[in-house]
Amino acid sequence: MAYETTGRPIALLLPGQGAQHPGMAVELYGREPVFSAVMDEFFALMGGPGQRLRGNWLADRPAVLFDDAATAQPLLFAVGYALGSALRAGGRQPVALLGHSVGELAAAALADVVDLPGAAAVMLARSAVMATAPSGGLLAVGATPAELAPYVGTDDDPDSVVIGARNAPRQTVLAGPEPRLSAVEHELLAAGWPSRRVRARQPFHSPAVADQARAFSAVFETMPLGSPTVPIWSTRTGQVVDREQAGRPEFWAGQLAAPVLFWPALDALLAHGDYTLVEAGPGQGLSMLARRHPAVRAGRSTVVPLLPRGASGSWDTWCAALRKLDTAPPAATRSGGAPSPS
Repeated sequence: MAYETTGRPIALLLPGQGAQHPGMAVELYGREPVFSAVMDEFFALMGGPGQRLRGNWLADRPAVLFDDAATAQPLLFAVGYALGSALRAGGRQPVALLGHSVGELAAAALADVVDLPGAAAVMLARSAVMATAPSGGLLAVGATPAELAPYVGTDDDPDSVVIGARNAPRQTVLAGPEPRLSAVEHELLAAGWPSRRVRARQPFHSPAVADQARAFSAVFETMPLGSPTVPIWSTRTGQVVDREQAGRPEFWAGQLAAPVLFWPALDALLAHGDYTLVEAGPGQGLSMLARRHPAVRAGRSTVVPLLPRGASGSWDTWCAALRKLDTAPPAATRSGGAPSPS
C-alpha cells in the first residue's frame, strides 16, 4: 500500500552514473537514523573497500575522483537504497521502482531480488570488472536517436560510439571509448549539435564493455535471485521485470553494456497510472527529465526529489520532501498502482 496521505502512490526513481557528486546526502548521515544505519551496514559488508569509500564520502576533500566507477557506482547504489529504506521505515511504501543504470541494481535490492550482503558483493564485482574497462565516457546531446544516427556505429563494434541512453524524446546519451567519443563530440559541434559530457570515465552502456558485462554475470550466479516483491520498471526493456528475467544473472549483468531506456520505461509506467515520482538520489536529474513528461505537465503525476542538486541543503530538502509527500492532494483522475511481475 502507498502511504495513505500522499493521494497518489509512490514510484521511486533511482539515478545512476552522472548524478554523483562529493557530499551527496552527507547531511542526512547521523541525523536520519535508518539512512545512517543502512549506509553503515553497506560499508561494513564491503569490507576494506567499503571503509575507504565511507571515508571519501564523508571527507570535505575526497582523495579520489567521484566520476570514477569504483567510487560513484557503489555510493549511488548505497544512497538510493538507504533513502528508499528510510522512506519505507516512515510508512511511505513505493508501489513501483525505476532505476537508471546502477539505480536499477538499487531497485533490485529494494525489491528483494538480492539481499544487502548480495548487493555489496555485486557492487564490489561491478567495480572490479569496470577497472578493466577501456577509457571512454558518456555524451549527452539534445537530439533524437534518429538525428544522431549518422554519428553512431554498430552495436557489435567495441570501438564504436552508440546510443547509450534514451533519457527523453530529445535527450539522448552517446556512449563509447576514446578517442572515438571525442571525435564524435567534435563532429557534433561542427554540425551545430552542442553536447555535454556526463560525469563518467568509462564507456558504460556500449559494446566497449561487453566483456566486462559477461564477467560481471559470474557474481549473480553465486547468489539466489528472488522474484521482485515490488514491480521494477526496467530501463533495460522498458517494461516490468518478470519472474523469469529476475532469476537470470545475465539480465542484471547485461545492463552494464545495454542502452538505458529511461524514457520508454517512464512512459510505460505513467501510461499505467498516476504517481508521485520520488527521486531517491542526488542531482535531481531524473526529476528534471520526469517533469518533461506529458502526464507530469498535465498534473496527473507529480515529482518530488529527496535531495538537492548540490551538496548543501540535503537535510532541508529531505524534510521538505517528506512534508510534501504527507500533504500532497489526491490524484484528480486515474488511480495509480503497478502490475505484479508475471
